[in-house]
Amino acid sequence: MEQIKAVRADITKLDVDAIVNAANSSLLGGGGVDGAIHRAAGPELVKECRRLGGCETGDAKMTGGYGLPARFVIHTVGPVWQGGMAGEADMLAGCYRRSMELAAQHGLERIAFPAISTGVYGYPMVPATRIAVATVRDFLSSYKTGIHVVFCCFSENDLRVYEQVIDPSEERRGGRAG
Repeated sequence: MEQIKAVRADITKLDVDAIVNAANSSLLGGGGVDGAIHRAAGPELVKECRRLGGCETGDAKMTGGYGLPARFVIHTVGPVWQGGMAGEADMLAGCYRRSMELAAQHGLERIAFPAISTGVYGYPMVPATRIAVATVRDFLSSYKTGIHVVFCCFSENDLRVYEQVIDPSEERRGGRAG
């Protein structure tokens, strides 16, 4: 049974073990999903993040979830899109791989990802989605974990992209084409 699905939802409201934050390198909050997660979690999150000393692009660090339904937040720093020739794909894959490693190390069963780097960092949605899904699938098949992964999409269009990448036959069967 596939352990991956895509939903359109507010990631700060998902009842999962951990949500992934598309953070900046300071881990102290920002715009987009990062700001929303920090606002929903409350001031304790930034206090814990201050003690972590930031995070490198492609790496991830974990904190408590505080005011969120999720018990934990995994903060990862995605690459800024520079045209695709500056190692962005490897760094983006590292975000997903490292987040999955942390989830596995802590025995988590359900994790939700946003579309890392596709907002203000400018990574094109389709290649970013392909990297996200391929990296998570590779991790799940290599490590045989029971982790269930939700790709949490901001828009209906993003959801369609994820659904098409997760199950390319869906559109051909008359599914969510649009």
